[in-house]
Amino acid sequence: MAKDIKNAAYTELLSAIKARIANAQYAALKVVNKELISMYWDIGQFITERQQSEGWGKSVVEHLAKDLQSAYPGARGYSSASLWRMRSFYEVYARNEKLAPLVREIAWSKNLIIMEKCKDDLEREFYIRMTRRHGWTKNVLIHQIENQTYEKTLLNQSSFEKTVPEALLSQAKLALKDEYTFDFLELADEHSEQQLEQAILAKMEHFLREMGGLFTFVGSQYRLEVDG
Repeated sequence: MAKDIKNAAYTELLSAIKARIANAQYAALKVVNKELISMYWDIGQFITERQQSEGWGKSVVEHLAKDLQSAYPGARGYSSASLWRMRSFYEVYARNEKLAPLVREIAWSKNLIIMEKCKDDLEREFYIRMTRRHGWTKNVLIHQIENQTYEKTLLNQSSFEKTVPEALLSQAKLALKDEYTFDFLELADEHSEQQLEQAILAKMEHFLREMGGLFTFVGSQYRLEVDG
């Protein structure tokens, strides 16, 4: 019987299922990434506003880092250096209504590269959009910045879209999937797909509850049959 199903129809079915799984994984990563970036934004805002209102100096960040690392020993993203980056991240983009939502579309590590290596908001916008559109990895993003792609594009905008291919799905996943995502979910470097699913769902339920009564959480693997 197994040999009988190894035909073109079966191959097409397998390809369709694999594509659906890949799309679902990418969609889940996008949701987690947006929540992660929003959390870093809020932490940066909390620190900035409290330092201004309370007159606190640099020492408060050191104290926060120690307490957060104690509260979340499995996470590596709450060092004093990380908290200062969150503060800088908020301050760089807080007054830019165009870029504030865009930064949530790419991974945190790539946001840091763009924030620290680019000179102004126009250049940052360019690399954020290109990273999102073409699924650039960190190394590719760094290469593009060091190669002055932004400046070259301004001089010859018509050739850029012809020379850079559209991103593949795997590249798009790489644009979001990095160590910060899994650190946020408090997963070890080695983890199963089931552990990843459970961690994502734990954050998703909390997120939907915060949104109020407009959503219903049906289930993590819920079958829907449409038109037979």
